[in-house]
Formats: sequence, structure tokens, C-alpha cells
Amino acid sequence: MSGPEPDPALLEMAARVFGFARSGQTGTLMAYVDAGVPVNLGNDKGDTLLMLAAYHGHAETVSALLARGADPNRLNDRGQSPLAGAVFKDEPEVVKALLAAGADPEAGRPSAVDTARMFGNSELLTLLQP
Repeated sequence: MSGPEPDPALLEMAARVFGFARSGQTGTLMAYVDAGVPVNLGNDKGDTLLMLAAYHGHAETVSALLARGADPNRLNDRGQSPLAGAVFKDEPEVVKALLAAGADPEAGRPSAVDTARMFGNSELLTLLQP
């Protein structure tokens, strides 16, 4: 049994908001969040605004979302963390911002630590060690 169809205008707005996170349009995205878009909003794959900004290397956007209460340890539907995504994409500034906000290097599968080891990224592995 399925529920009512989502409002097409709402789906269009959500797509724009996720696009702002992917493209690092920090000011525009924060205007939406400050106006009431949930900071931990997730898409159909469980990717949050933070996950998308982290994966696409937007440290300023990541920091702004974290400052507004985004959960640095929320996993997507595949069990991946924003931190592991940032490690996978080799984004040290994003990794630093996530760690400063309490991201768990061991969260998810593969974890950020596992990902750094898998790719032989000793610089990020050093950042991830306590």
C-alpha cells in the first residue's frame, strides 16, 4: 500500500536543495536551511546534505551545515559516512571539518579508516588516528 503522491513542487525544491549541497552553493543552501529545510534532510539514497557536500569536496558548505547541527555520523542507505566519502574523494579540508565536529573515523562500512588504508592515503590516515 503506498501513500499519497508527493507534491511535485516540493520534490523540485528538494532537488534544488540537494544540488546546492553538491555544488557547494553555501549561501543559498544555508538560506534554505535557515528558512526551515531540515539540516539532516536525506534523499532517496539516504544521502544527507552533509554527505553530498562532503563527497563533492565543499569544506565551507560542510562547516556551515555542521554549525547548524548536521549529524556528522549519519550513514546513508549503503552504510557510508560523510567522513568516509570525504576520504574516498581525498578531501583533507573536509575531513578536518568533519573530525572537528565529532565524526567517528570507524563509523560505517567501509569506515573512513578502512577507506584510507584501502587507497594507501597515509596523509588522511594520520588525520584519522586519535
